[in-house]
Amino acid sequence: MTSITDKTLQDLEFNTVLQAISEICNTEIGKEKALQITPFKHKKELMDALLQTSEYVSSFTNNNAIPNHGFETISNEIKFLAIEDSFLEVGSFRKIAAISDTVNVLLLFLKKFNDYYPKLSEKSTTVEYTKYIAQKIDEIVDKYGEIKDNASPVLVDIRRNMNMVRGKINQSFGMALSQYNGLGYLDDIKESIVENRRVLAVLAMYRRKVKGTILGNSKTGSITYIEPEATLRFSRELSNLEYEEKEEITRILKQLTNDIRPFLELLKTYQEFLSDIDVIAGKAKYANKINGILPAITEEKRMYFREAYHPILYLNNKKKNEPTFPQTIELTNESRIIVISGPNAGGKTISLKTVGLLQLMLQSGMLIPVHERSETFLFDRILTDIGDNQSIENHLSTYSYRLKNMNYFLKKCNAKTLFLIDEFGTGTDPELGGALAETFLEEFYHREAFGIITTHYSNLKMLANELPYASNANMLFDEKSLEPMYKLVLGQAGSSFTFEVAQKNGIPFGLINRAKKKIEGGKVRFDKTIATLQKERSKLEKTSQNLKEEESKAREESKKMESINSKIQDKLERYQELYDANQRLIYMGQKLDDISEKYFNNKNKKDLIGEFLKMIEIENSKRKKLTAKEKKAKEIVQKEVIKEVTAKVEEIREEKKEKKIKAIKQEANKPKPVLKLGDRVRLIDGKAVGTIDKIEKNKVTVNYGIFTSKVELETLELVEAKK
Repeated sequence: MTSITDKTLQDLEFNTVLQAISEICNTEIGKEKALQITPFKHKKELMDALLQTSEYVSSFTNNNAIPNHGFETISNEIKFLAIEDSFLEVGSFRKIAAISDTVNVLLLFLKKFNDYYPKLSEKSTTVEYTKYIAQKIDEIVDKYGEIKDNASPVLVDIRRNMNMVRGKINQSFGMALSQYNGLGYLDDIKESIVENRRVLAVLAMYRRKVKGTILGNSKTGSITYIEPEATLRFSRELSNLEYEEKEEITRILKQLTNDIRPFLELLKTYQEFLSDIDVIAGKAKYANKINGILPAITEEKRMYFREAYHPILYLNNKKKNEPTFPQTIELTNESRIIVISGPNAGGKTISLKTVGLLQLMLQSGMLIPVHERSETFLFDRILTDIGDNQSIENHLSTYSYRLKNMNYFLKKCNAKTLFLIDEFGTGTDPELGGALAETFLEEFYHREAFGIITTHYSNLKMLANELPYASNANMLFDEKSLEPMYKLVLGQAGSSFTFEVAQKNGIPFGLINRAKKKIEGGKVRFDKTIATLQKERSKLEKTSQNLKEEESKAREESKKMESINSKIQDKLERYQELYDANQRLIYMGQKLDDISEKYFNNKNKKDLIGEFLKMIEIENSKRKKLTAKEKKAKEIVQKEVIKEVTAKVEEIREEKKEKKIKAIKQEANKPKPVLKLGDRVRLIDGKAVGTIDKIEKNKVTVNYGIFTSKVELETLELVEAKK
């Protein structure tokens, strides 16, 4: 049962990682969920989450990419469905149909590719597959989010009548237009649209001579917009029909809402499922950015992070085109505690935070940037004491705060704990603080906890050297340039290079010598000896690492060669069998041809049958009667060969399919021409051609001569641009 405090999450900057994952998520719910990620309490749930993320990462490189799982949030729709007698608007149904279709496509995909995505497929089995929701909505609502004409018999009649009335409006308007234009009462523009109604553009001086209703004037007052009297009567009739249409649509929407209401819980499940997949995708994309992998999770108490990168530092340095130095750290039962020493600004704290943050990320279901040969086990607790934690609110000094923290460590620390302490023992008198820190360290050691601490205290370095299952480590420092090398080396304490760094920063040599005389000569010699040993240690470490890598590569190559050799031998045996079988068939064919030739010449049936039987007897004498077991084994081999061939054919088909889809996408991605007023256009799936009269945001009014239609801009294609 894992228990990790908010302080640990804060100390290791875990929220920065969550923020990065949240930004990658596509949906609002996914973004919120990503920010709520915490370490898993149970191993089963954790392993499922890690494998799901790992499977999603694999989809970036294989030929079976996971389908789109983005969706519009339906939280409000879910709230409305929970209220009795409420009904949803048309747009809400389109969103519900879309989320239902998205889930269905994803469920079918994961079922089909269960071998590629076993854990994601297992997660999808808890979600019900049904076409009913989408089908019910598609019967009523079209793809543009409008109620279909045939949604009900009453609506069919209303809309048929509306079209007839619109025809009469256009006809009567056309007659009035011809009449008054012939009399010279109209302006050059002849007509216009006011309040979505066709009006005559009458010259102001003739407005009393035109029968109809005045709906407005031009800005200059030279034109009066009049709806003809004949048209007005039909317009009133159209308004009545529009009211009836609205009432019928409301009734239809209420009925459809009642049909969908029983699926309320399923819709909640759909939204939860897709938002979970969105978070998994977010973690997978983040893993891709930081080169994250899933290391081996062991039951044995061992943490081995090889070439581990701090993900936040890695991404920040990547933006600046600066290098990031990986660290290799190992903790085992034989080396439970590491004491890192070395000069300030050498990378001690980053090494400490790298281990903590990577373990935290892994236990929260995220992949981490380490070498593929890395491994670790799961800790019940991760305790941290990093940075200056002076508490102004509680009037505590840094040291008092740290002592309270150490007290908490003593209460919680056990064999399944990882503790990380930066600048251990600082904040008070060096001699007394060092002694107390030494006691704490002994206590953690005897409880068999794993831990990493950073310090400048010589007594802690010496204690780590004396305890059998603790060890020193240091951050390499270039003695000549006095520049940090950001390389952690296990097994040896590090010098703080106090006097060397002081000299480099311009402190007079005389003052440094006086300072050296004020401390024990033994301490200066000890620090100098450590500094010299560091150099030798780094050379040996490099040589040892190279030898290990070469040995490992040789072992791998040997295994590969054995595997390849076995496969080649197997194929040769199969080809030999096939060759022998073909040769036998060729011989039999030749023999049969000879017998046929003989019969053709002498027409002796007795000789023919005799020769034929003789040939069959000879062949049967060569046959070996197979046992049931051998027969079954032969059938299995044949099936394997057929399976191999089938798989290859399927792979070729998939490649062709991918190329076809790619070609369609490229065609769809071609830039569409910008439509303007006066352009001649038609619906993408239609034949009638009209002229654009008006463009309002994404809605376009198209004039087809005898009637106008208002449609979505994206549903139109250009036939002829306005000249």
